[in-house]
Amino acid sequence: MDAIKSGDISRELTSTVGQLSDISHDDRSLMTLCPQGLPSLKNVKEMINLLWKVIFPELFCERTSIVSKMEYRIGIATERFFQLLQEEIAIGLSCLGKEDSIEFRAPGANALAGEVVAFLPELKRKLYTDIHAIMRKDPAAGNEVEIILCYPSVKAMLHHRLAHLLFSKKIPYLPRIISELAHSQTGIDIHPGANIGEYFAIDHGTGVVIGETCIIGDYVTIYQGVTLGAKSFRYDEEGAPLNVPRHPVIEDRVTIYSNATVLGRITIGHDSIIGGNVWVTESMAPFSKVVQGISRNESYTDGAGI
Repeated sequence: MDAIKSGDISRELTSTVGQLSDISHDDRSLMTLCPQGLPSLKNVKEMINLLWKVIFPELFCERTSIVSKMEYRIGIATERFFQLLQEEIAIGLSCLGKEDSIEFRAPGANALAGEVVAFLPELKRKLYTDIHAIMRKDPAAGNEVEIILCYPSVKAMLHHRLAHLLFSKKIPYLPRIISELAHSQTGIDIHPGANIGEYFAIDHGTGVVIGETCIIGDYVTIYQGVTLGAKSFRYDEEGAPLNVPRHPVIEDRVTIYSNATVLGRITIGHDSIIGGNVWVTESMAPFSKVVQGISRNESYTDGAGI
């Protein structure tokens, strides 16, 4: 009896695996979107790990005091980063045109990957402006090493500055994958389309949301729980939402405190301050300040007067 049951289970498993494996006529198969292959989450994670080594080799490469060895290790990491990036760009580009093979898209992917690698020194420079912004804004920050190793803002911005570059070059899938990796690890949700200036500081960071069409200037500081979002959407004739500018423009030297919500295509003028838990849906002139109304403290006896 046990043998029969075991045989029945084996047949059921074989049948189930066969059904799940037969994707040739399944409209739900993801291969219908990318017949030449699908993006590899594993490869993207390895790319990000390599990027940490390339940008901050003193902390993430094997320890050495010999400059030539450091240069060699950076070179190995950069070459591997390029190979993985080129492969994933080729896969993504092949998804744009189902009739094109990966081989057809490879030359374009190779050129794009080369442009990204050439940008890495500039990416490093911009990340150090973010690190220095945190140093100036947070008295709890000990030094650059502590900020790089411990502050989620640095991780979020390393991901974002790479993702934004890929997004600007219209590379599919990779920018959103990279952004969501940072989101899952830090609680900071930045769409790769957001244009963020230099010396950008996020303090704490949990719950921060920055929308796709945000434009953020230099020396901007935001705190945990801040939302820079859309107030409403416009739709086309078929009822699909239009991808038009719908998120705030934050000018230079603005500070936005915790849990503030800024919505719509409005402009927050330079050198302004938005206090905590404030809801903003209208533009603010430069040097403005908006805070919560002052609460009243009153005493009641046995609930009287409430």
